[in-house]
Amino acid sequence: MGHDHGHDHTHGANKKVLIISFAIITTYMVIEAIGGWLTNSLALLADAGHMLSDSISMGVAILAFTLGERVADYSKTYGYKRFEILTAVFNGVTLVLIAIYIFYEAYHRFANPPEVASTGMLIIAAIGLLVNVLVAWLLMRGGDTKENLNVRAAFLHVLGDLLGSVGAVAAALLIMFFNWGWADPLASVIVAVLILFSGWRVTKDAVHILMEGTPKNMDLDDIIDTMENVEGIESIHDLHVWCITSGQNALSCHAVVDGTLSVGASQEILRNIEHELGHKGIGHVTIQMENNDHPHENELLCQNDGESVGHRHEH
Repeated sequence: MGHDHGHDHTHGANKKVLIISFAIITTYMVIEAIGGWLTNSLALLADAGHMLSDSISMGVAILAFTLGERVADYSKTYGYKRFEILTAVFNGVTLVLIAIYIFYEAYHRFANPPEVASTGMLIIAAIGLLVNVLVAWLLMRGGDTKENLNVRAAFLHVLGDLLGSVGAVAAALLIMFFNWGWADPLASVIVAVLILFSGWRVTKDAVHILMEGTPKNMDLDDIIDTMENVEGIESIHDLHVWCITSGQNALSCHAVVDGTLSVGASQEILRNIEHELGHKGIGHVTIQMENNDHPHENELLCQNDGESVGHRHEH
């Protein structure tokens, strides 16, 4: 119950900070887009494009949190929490597409740098920098930027924006003092690289979860050792560990026990295993108990030097 209460509290804090950040980013995104158009600055437009992706990502993440609050039913037995991961994929792909478009526009501007209203560009970029610092601070202080993929995606977006704003400020100063027109598309390319990197990383992490890969902070050997060290457990096999959504990990396995154990003793073993795994961040545990006479075939985990990762007991 304590774990669920903690998760619900974190969930509420994440949703609240995303709503506040969404309002701030969306408002300034409109201002920056208009400013970029009026000053003819691709760097500002690129930053506004990144802010647009921030706004979309936060809006969809808020929707994901809202849907995730719906209770599980016969149709969705885990509820709707995995919608958060689908939105993370959407956010990552959106970032990659925006980066490609900025590269395309910058290529043409390098060949023929247009006139840019550098003073207006500097003012708008400087305010944008302060806005991004504020939102990044809000997300770090009030959100779970380590475990929750959507909050982390939003935070990475904002960090990219922050660095993009620094680039736009620098470009405006270079144009003002040295008349270097190429500084504007160069700053936009730097922003695009940051966007591309963020998009790729978020997409890769989200796809890993959708493919039910082992959570990155989980050591399977350590998990097996932990379970096999519980008194009464002889061996573990058919082990599967996956992530339902950010911060919610699940495990299933077969556990070989002494066939003479009573039902009460088996229940005590199960409780001990669940307690130990709870300390390792695994909240959903499904274990099939069996004795040495029970046959088991069709191991799903691949063999490594003649020994399965999830099947380490002696035949």
